[in-house]
Amino acid sequence: MKPALDDLGTDLLATRPGQRRLALTRPALGVAVYVVVAALGWWWVTPVVMFGIFVAVVTVTHDVVHRSIGLGPRATEWALFLCGLVLVESGHAYRATHLQHHRAFPAPEDDPDRDPEGYPAHISLLGAACYGPVFLVRLWRWAYRRSRRDRGWLVAEAAAPVLVIAGGVALLPVTPMLLWYAVMAVVGSWVYPVLTVYLPHHDFGDTPLTQTRTLRGRVIPAVFLELTYHLEHHLYPQVPSHRLAELGRRLDPFLAASGVRPHRVI
Repeated sequence: MKPALDDLGTDLLATRPGQRRLALTRPALGVAVYVVVAALGWWWVTPVVMFGIFVAVVTVTHDVVHRSIGLGPRATEWALFLCGLVLVESGHAYRATHLQHHRAFPAPEDDPDRDPEGYPAHISLLGAACYGPVFLVRLWRWAYRRSRRDRGWLVAEAAAPVLVIAGGVALLPVTPMLLWYAVMAVVGSWVYPVLTVYLPHHDFGDTPLTQTRTLRGRVIPAVFLELTYHLEHHLYPQVPSHRLAELGRRLDPFLAASGVRPHRVI
């Protein structure tokens, strides 16, 4: 049995106002950097900037979904909408399917509707890569069928990619900036099944300690804003991302006693 969070330390749940502001403003700062480098014509830099935007958005949206950074109900709804808008995705669809993933994983392979987010963990690496273009569409459809109270948000979020791409095409005679941004956001989302589902979960075991992995190191976890601590997150989803590294350190004796060896990266 895993240690109780009270025993590990409830300070792990703490988010200072400055940490909350940083998490919520990172996506906007990333977009501002993109506008600057695109305006300067440094197109070769824009994929790197977009990678940073993806990490910033995924991290803060993850925390917002789990209500772990101290936002109230109204602020939570708007944060989901606005953070999703940065990547022309649906934050409300992500909330519905991600919370279901925590409830249901590992669902039976022949019942992908029970855990639509976790389905790529059941297929091959190539299958997960090919699943990318339809992944978010299927998550949105699942959420729309089951989340009646969020349907207004979901419809607005579904319109975002169409409007942004149309706006990008309209602005193309002036600048390719918006269209290129939209293309990178849409195509970049195709790696979700591999990076966020298959790699953390494939070849999963029968217990909570073997159903996902954790990556430890100095560089890679920092680059991904601690999202590589996936096992720790599944065990204690209420802990915000900026506290996962500390959670991992406090869990080390328990993991070692349970025969769990974190994967080491740079």
